[in-house]
Amino acid sequence: MTLFLFFVFLGACLAAGATGALFPPGDWYRRLNKPTWVPPNWVFPVVWNILYLLMSFAGARVAGMEGSGPALAFWALQISLNALWTPVFFGLRRLKAALPVMALLWLAVLGALVFHWRVDVWAGLAFVPYLAWVTVAGALNYSVWKLNPDVEPLRPDRL
Repeated sequence: MTLFLFFVFLGACLAAGATGALFPPGDWYRRLNKPTWVPPNWVFPVVWNILYLLMSFAGARVAGMEGSGPALAFWALQISLNALWTPVFFGLRRLKAALPVMALLWLAVLGALVFHWRVDVWAGLAFVPYLAWVTVAGALNYSVWKLNPDVEPLRPDRL
């Protein structure tokens, strides 16, 4: 693993994370009904920063290793879906439409975990907390959608 590769992967993570700044939750999200087990707001940036460091470690660790092609393909897929979920959920307020994105993200993270593990155990282990967090995020997305069936999505022509 080189420091250069770590920062390349970290740059991709930070670019995906920038969607949070482009599409912040805002007042409409604060007004939504949420399950009692929703984490406090301060937890989200802390967890995501840790996860982005772990993802960057995993990607940099396997990059260039023999057999890393599928691992890196899943790495790219998961970070793309990661970047897509925020604009769908927070940007367009399409709570239900965000669910398939979340399901695909969960599968991509699982794939990344499995294929990174096959190349390097430490890289695979770095995806375990991410899979756990995406599981919680998926349950939260589902719960918020069920608790707020009347939320009007934003139409792109009104953004």
